[in-house]
Amino acid sequence: MEITRRQTLRVQRQSQTWTAAAAFLAPVLILLGVYIAYPIISSFQISLQKWNGISADRVFVGMANWRQLASDAGFWAAFKNNVTIMILSILVQLPIGLALATFLDFGGRRLNVFKVMWFVPLLMSSVAIGFLFRYALATNGGVVSTISRLFGGRNVDLLGSPTKALYAVIGVICWQFVPFYMVYFMAAYTGMSFDIFEAATIDGATRGQYFWRIALPLLAPSVKSAAILSMVGSLKYFDLIYVMTGGGPGTSTEIMATYMYRYSFKNFNMGYGSTVACGMFILISVIALATMRLINQGGDRA
Repeated sequence: MEITRRQTLRVQRQSQTWTAAAAFLAPVLILLGVYIAYPIISSFQISLQKWNGISADRVFVGMANWRQLASDAGFWAAFKNNVTIMILSILVQLPIGLALATFLDFGGRRLNVFKVMWFVPLLMSSVAIGFLFRYALATNGGVVSTISRLFGGRNVDLLGSPTKALYAVIGVICWQFVPFYMVYFMAAYTGMSFDIFEAATIDGATRGQYFWRIALPLLAPSVKSAAILSMVGSLKYFDLIYVMTGGGPGTSTEIMATYMYRYSFKNFNMGYGSTVACGMFILISVIALATMRLINQGGDRA
């Protein structure tokens, strides 16, 4: 009798737990379904159609859009630009962010003013930054051109040069997002016990030895996570590049997001634009999953 009663109470508690969990998770699941799952499914459906995005007439074309995407040199050139941004963002943003975080961690409270100063770019809107640097890097009257002329040089055309525009945009992207990784690594430093630093100092380790042999290995998981964040973010850039160059000159700064926008909302080819968006989603997912798997395997070996 007692055993049966305990079983009944256990079942009731489990039922109450499941009911409470469902009640709390329902709003989140509904939002995820409406704003994430449904748009993804809808995009894949539209990618199988020929549609201008306005009229009610939709023509089912099957895999025609996907076959066009597979052989679309413009899309793969945009993907190549995304990969270039991704690689240079990781190589620039993470080391500088880590260096600034290390400098601030070693300096203590007396360097708090630098925390505020260096964090300012991240507080600004990407659109505002795009307009700011669009005029700052202008050929006539821009900051770079003005400095060049002060030293007897000529106007410097960065955003109008097919060979320089992409790297100029990458520089602005890094300027904006280095503070994010600075704060990210500062948080990682906060999670490290100060006793480790004291023990290393007592043993005669210099600041450089402490960083390279103790702090950096302990920061390795944070560095890996930051690399994944930078990689995924680099493949999704849109607003800053669109404001600064619009993908130009020509297609020198065209990325997957601007390519998708051009087909969907300028050429009114929503079917192919959705195909580009879906291809972008697949490529980002595959690259992110492959990178995480490689990083985790490397961690297991270590």
